[in-house]
Amino acid sequence: MNNDFKDKLKEKIISNLKHVFDPEIPVNIYDLGLIYNIELEENSSKIYANIDMTLTSPGCPVAENLVNETQLAATNIEDIEDAYVKLTFDPPWDKEKVSEDGRDMMLANGFLL
Repeated sequence: MNNDFKDKLKEKIISNLKHVFDPEIPVNIYDLGLIYNIELEENSSKIYANIDMTLTSPGCPVAENLVNETQLAATNIEDIEDAYVKLTFDPPWDKEKVSEDGRDMMLANGFLL
């Protein structure tokens, strides 16, 4: 898999992740800074996505749903065979991880940072 193809797949994954929202905060999980890393690997001519993500808090009541939606966002891409989502709290999430677009969304919805 060449780097251009890999970059395009990552862009598609990110685009799909921008449609997954934390139900308590009106910002998608990518701009919220919950996605730490996206790696693609090829094995037996199949492409797999490995995604490291976190949650806004370890006790998040919708953790399982967010992990499942993250996996679905990646596997909805035609060339991705499967996706593995690793949930981590190291480093813990904080508001500094929110992108500039995420900050704008939060402010537009009355959330203070």
